[in-house]
Amino acid sequence: MLISTRKTFALSLCSALALALPGSANAEQKPPTATPAAMVTSPGAPDMSQTDFDASKEIYFQRCAGCHGVLRKGATGKPLTPDITQARGQAYLEALISYGSPAGMPNWGTSNALSKAQITRMAQFIQHTPPTPPEWGMAETRKTWKLLVKPEDRPTRQLSSLNLQNLFSVTLRDDGKIALIDGDSKQIVKVVETGYAVHISRISASGRYLLVIGRDARIDMIDLWPKEPTKVAEVKIGIEARSVETSKFKSYEDKYTIAGAYWPPQFTIMDGETLEPKQIVSTRGMTVDKQEYHPEPRVAAIIASHEWPEFIVNVKETGKVMLVSYQDIKNLTITSIDAAPFLHDGGWDSSHRYFMTAANNSNKVAVIDSKERRLTALVDVGKTPHPGRGANFVHPQYGPVWATSHLGDAGISMIGTDPLKHPQYAWKQVGSLKGQGGGSLFIKTHPASRHLYVDTTFNPDPKISQSVAVFDIDKLDAGYKVLPIAEYSGIKQGALRVVQPEYNKAGDEVWFSVWNGQTEESALVVIDDKTLALKQVIKDKRLITPTGKFNVYNTQNDIY
Repeated sequence: MLISTRKTFALSLCSALALALPGSANAEQKPPTATPAAMVTSPGAPDMSQTDFDASKEIYFQRCAGCHGVLRKGATGKPLTPDITQARGQAYLEALISYGSPAGMPNWGTSNALSKAQITRMAQFIQHTPPTPPEWGMAETRKTWKLLVKPEDRPTRQLSSLNLQNLFSVTLRDDGKIALIDGDSKQIVKVVETGYAVHISRISASGRYLLVIGRDARIDMIDLWPKEPTKVAEVKIGIEARSVETSKFKSYEDKYTIAGAYWPPQFTIMDGETLEPKQIVSTRGMTVDKQEYHPEPRVAAIIASHEWPEFIVNVKETGKVMLVSYQDIKNLTITSIDAAPFLHDGGWDSSHRYFMTAANNSNKVAVIDSKERRLTALVDVGKTPHPGRGANFVHPQYGPVWATSHLGDAGISMIGTDPLKHPQYAWKQVGSLKGQGGGSLFIKTHPASRHLYVDTTFNPDPKISQSVAVFDIDKLDAGYKVLPIAEYSGIKQGALRVVQPEYNKAGDEVWFSVWNGQTEESALVVIDDKTLALKQVIKDKRLITPTGKFNVYNTQNDIY
C-alpha cells in the first residue's frame, strides 16, 4: 500500500488507468450526469465510487499485482478475473484477503496491513473488469533518465574508509528508500531515496556500483567510491518491475545494465555507467505449453552469464528463458529456451554454470546450462517453489545440492547439481526436508556455514511468520531448530514478519529483517551462525519497513 505522500507514481497511474475504464468519469463517451460522485460499474460487480475504485487500484498495484498480474490473469497467485471472483462472492473474497492461506496468500487483515474497510473495497474491486495500464516505450523511458554525476566527474579510486565488501543494502520497502549499513559496526552509513518498494539490489561486476530497482520500475545507481555513497544516475524502465542486473563476462564488466519490467512486458538494456537506455525488447508471445498468445509475459529474474557475454532472462508467463547476447546491442541476438510456465526467481549452482530457476505455479525447477546454452532438466518439486537465489551446500550423501523452499507447503526440495562426481543424483530431487510450514520466501546458507535457514514470512500463523527454521547441514535428519527472531527484536506490537536471511561476507553471522508496518517499529536481528545465539539487534527510527538485505561481496560474487 502506498502511504508516503512523496510517492506520486501510483496516483498518476490511477489517473492514467481511469482513462481506459469503460464507464469511468474520464471516459469521453460518458455523458454528463447530475450524480454528485462518479461511479465505476462492471456487469455483475458491485458498484464503487470512483474514489474507492482508484484507492483500491493503488493497493492492488502495490500489494497484489506481483503475484496475480496487472491484468489479474494469475501467476504465483491465482487468476482474479471477474468470472472467477464474482462466482466466489463478496464474503468469500473478504475472508480470503483477511486471513490468507497456508499456500502463501498473506493475511492482510489479521496482520493489520489492510483495514476492514480497505478489505471490503478490495473484494469489490477485484470483481470489476481489470483496467489496462498504458504502454511505455523509449520516449517515455528517456524522459525519466537523469545523469546526476558524469563518469568523468567521479573518483578514480575509493575515497572512503568503508569496508565496502561487508556493506549491506537494506530495502526500506514502504518508505521508498534503502539503508546502507556497515556490516562491521552495524551503523547506518547513509539512507538513499529510491523508487517505491525496492525489490532487489545488485552490485556491478567491479563492486563499485550498487543498482536498486523498485516495483515502480525506477532504477537508482549508487557509486560506492566517493567519500560517502552517492547516487549518480536514475531511470524508469516501465510502470512495474522487479529485476536488474549488470554485465559480468570478461572485458564487459560494468559495460551494460539490463532491467526487466512486469508492465509493459519487456526488458531494457542500458549503458552500464550512466543508465542511458539503448534497447527495449518486448516479451509478448506464445506460451511453451499450449502455444497460446499471452499479452502479459512479465520479466522476472535476470542473471548475468559467466560463460558468455549474455544475460539470462526469465519470461514468467510464457515459460521461456531468453539468452540475450550483449556483444552487439544494436543487432541483438536472442536464443529462446522452452522451460515451463510461471518462471520466477532462481540462482546459480555452486559452479556458476547451471542456472536453477523456479517455475513456481508449475511446481518445477528448470535447470539451464549456461555453457551449452540449453535446458538440462525440468525437476518436479513441492508446491510453488520460491527460492530467492536458492541455497548451495554439500549434502553428506548426495554431494553438492541446490535447495529451494516453497510458498505452498512446508517442504524444502534438494536437487543434485554435480554431474561429474555424483551423476546418479544430478538434476533430480534427491530429498525433501520438512520446515515449519508454507509461506516461505527465502532460503539461505553460505560456503563457510553448516547451517541452512528458512523463513516463513507469509505463513498466516504469527508464531511461524515471526520465526525461522534452521537446519544443521551435517544432521539434516534431526530436523530443525526454531529461532524466535521477532521475539529477539524486543518489539511487542505489529505483524513482525521475519524475512530474508542474509550472511555477512565472512559467513559467520546472519541478518534477518523484522518487518512491521510503516508507522510501527521495525528492526534487524543479527544471529551468530556458529552458536545460533542472538548477536545484536539493530534499531533506528530510519529503519522503516525493512525487508530485503544484500551484502555487497556475496551479491557481487553470486555466493549463496
